[in-house]
Amino acid sequence: MAETVSVLDKEFEVYLSKEKIAARVAQLGEDISRDYKGQPLLLVGMLNGAFMFCSDLIREIDSPSEITFVRYKSYAGMESTGEVNQLLGINRDVKDVHILIVEDIVDTGLTMKKAMAYFNSLQPKSIQVASLLLKPECLKVSLDVKYVGFEIPEKFVVGYGLDYDGLGRNLKDIYQLKAE
Repeated sequence: MAETVSVLDKEFEVYLSKEKIAARVAQLGEDISRDYKGQPLLLVGMLNGAFMFCSDLIREIDSPSEITFVRYKSYAGMESTGEVNQLLGINRDVKDVHILIVEDIVDTGLTMKKAMAYFNSLQPKSIQVASLLLKPECLKVSLDVKYVGFEIPEKFVVGYGLDYDGLGRNLKDIYQLKAE
């Protein structure tokens, strides 16, 4: 496992190993399977960042599960723009369906708040959120994230689907911005 990596003009150091991530995803899958007890579940992955987490998580869930994806944009470089735009929406009826929104990281909470409002308007049976990472210090809105992989401090991270200007998603571990 590499201790540091360069992505564009930044240096990053290992924060969460692929083994630690895999163990936590397996535990989240057990928790979700227990909570839904065989009830059909629709996982809604938030593109682009959550694709790896979503893929690994669905394989750990025992309930009958479908998957679809939506895409919102709120970042430019390493900063949240404060504006959330939906680029790709859902293309199926979700009325009376259990929905689990799967996100790579929740920091300000603005994107998730907008996504939840959108999905609630479609009248699902229930709606919950699973996020691999949560930055509680950065939340700008009140938000209930039922399934959290890891709470992390306010540091920029890449890897395991998370990117810096489109790069770094392919890294197997999660890296944080190296202190200068």
